[in-house]
Amino acid sequence: MSQVAAVPPKTSIAAARASVETHELFVRWQRRHDEHAREALVARFMPLTRRLARRYVRSSEPFEDLVQVASLGLLKALDRFDPDRGRPFQSFAVPTILGEMRRYFRDAGWSVHVPRGAQERALKVRDGRESFANSHGRAPTVNELAVYLELSAEEVIDALMAIHAYEATSLDVKRAGADGDPIPYSELIGDEDDRYELVELDATLAAVLRHIPERDRQILYMRFVESLTQSEIGDRVGISQMQVSRLLRRSLERLRTLAGEQG
Repeated sequence: MSQVAAVPPKTSIAAARASVETHELFVRWQRRHDEHAREALVARFMPLTRRLARRYVRSSEPFEDLVQVASLGLLKALDRFDPDRGRPFQSFAVPTILGEMRRYFRDAGWSVHVPRGAQERALKVRDGRESFANSHGRAPTVNELAVYLELSAEEVIDALMAIHAYEATSLDVKRAGADGDPIPYSELIGDEDDRYELVELDATLAAVLRHIPERDRQILYMRFVESLTQSEIGDRVGISQMQVSRLLRRSLERLRTLAGEQG
């Protein structure tokens, strides 16, 4: 019986042809410095570059800016790739492009300065958390993420906290208030500190207490700082409770007068 030779699929033929064409373009660029060949390589691998840039669209950076960073990684990969080693360009380009993306976020994307080691660990934890969620269908716990990334739980927690330093929110951004109307974010955080009045009062008292006799200052301290009763003050100072009451009343009246003069 005659044997019918197997016909390779059209996709395999097209892939083989594309591989040969890519190799020829690399030879023209790296050995002959043919700029047209380089432009053709860039056009050929831009879809890959854009796909890798899309991994970072969750950040606040505009997508076209991400594409520019990824394109820089592509150019570096084109210049460093050795076509004669028989390795597919994509397997060389992907880590090169992703490395350029991570470098960009590490060096230029943080709103608050974070040490480089903490930045790299934060990005590793962020990518690992996403990878774990994609493969398990749920977000990992801290301990699971630590095992998954071969880090300690403390390192994972520190990295998760560092991630919050990546993006800052403007205090002018509008948020919904209690009645639903948009108000600046700055009005939703913080509050007036009533103790500011105590600071001013403390400064006034410090100025006027210098004009009160030493024993009277001690009695005022025992009454209003140590919260002693008039009898306890009398026992400590060696005078009667009535005398303590009279001294306190005289000192307070003196303080009011001096404070009025200070105002």
